[in-house]
Amino acid sequence: MKENVFDVLMYLFENYMDEGADFQPDQEALTNELTQAGFQHGEIRKAFSWLDGLSSLHDPRPGKSPTPGAVAIRHYTPKEQERLDEDCRGYLHFMEASGVIDFATREVIIDRLLALETDEITLDQIKWVMLLVLFNQPEQEYAYHMLEDMVFDEMQGHLH
Repeated sequence: MKENVFDVLMYLFENYMDEGADFQPDQEALTNELTQAGFQHGEIRKAFSWLDGLSSLHDPRPGKSPTPGAVAIRHYTPKEQERLDEDCRGYLHFMEASGVIDFATREVIIDRLLALETDEITLDQIKWVMLLVLFNQPEQEYAYHMLEDMVFDEMQGHLH
């Protein structure tokens, strides 16, 4: 089975999300656990790098959020259009228009999606990356729980 960075991130999220955003495990012990779970060292290292990139994208100005109702038009680069198909871009627009994410959070999500280094980005990956981003951003609890309910409701619908 070929695991990738996304699989490592999902494993971490599913097993440690109850610990909260401030969870700071021993990286060596976590690497050992992930290795025992069947993940390759290269993918584990990339996942840790991905998470470091996520934490570096926090807004350094706490309490400064975009003006409510502010509109930002997003033009995707050819590289972004190649990686994020029309459905993916439409979903991001829908989530922003619905107020689940703001334009600053959208940019973090796009950055982290492109950092996955996968050939194709799926809607499911977008949803999970959105959860990871919202989970790690202060003052985004409501949006996180809203998206979490949507994602898990969709998952249960597919199981029945």
